[in-house]
Amino acid sequence: MLRRGLRLPAGYPRRVAERAGPRAGSPTFVAIDFETAGYQPDSACAVAVVRVEGGQVVRREVRLLRPPRQEVLFSHLHGITWATVAHKETFVQSWPSLAELLEGAQFLAAHNAAFDRGVLSACCAAAGLEAPALPFVCTVRLARRVWGIYPTRLPDVCARLGLPLHHHNALSDAEACAGIVVAALRQGARF
Repeated sequence: MLRRGLRLPAGYPRRVAERAGPRAGSPTFVAIDFETAGYQPDSACAVAVVRVEGGQVVRREVRLLRPPRQEVLFSHLHGITWATVAHKETFVQSWPSLAELLEGAQFLAAHNAAFDRGVLSACCAAAGLEAPALPFVCTVRLARRVWGIYPTRLPDVCARLGLPLHHHNALSDAEACAGIVVAALRQGARF
């Protein structure tokens, strides 16, 4: 890592120096993670968003959501039951305040982005809301491209990069996803 005050020798490639860490020009992005109650993509029962500016987490939000149906099939994964969410806000009630975190972001990041993009699109459609037009960066693909990590399940990537994780906890998963993107930026990845 390049220390402050250290001068580069003449002719030293700037790209190597830039890999030392996120710069002021690092992208602003939002990592997002959904947990679902069932197989239907509109069955979100938890959502977390983590906003990153200049390589630093600046805001975190997590919400438990009342899904549109009482059936919660995946409690064994995330620990969320109908009793946990029966009196929580629905997606349509929660999303407007969460969507504020997306303002000015260059992209959304998610581990297995197709899943989270599908849940977000389905929940927005069911709520009569327009889905965000931001592109998604998939941290599964990113981990394969930057580090050659296989398998690329979130616990595997986090173990390889030394990131903390409480898997299937929406906030922990979103923070881990943000950490993967920041680590990739430190390796010189571009978005």
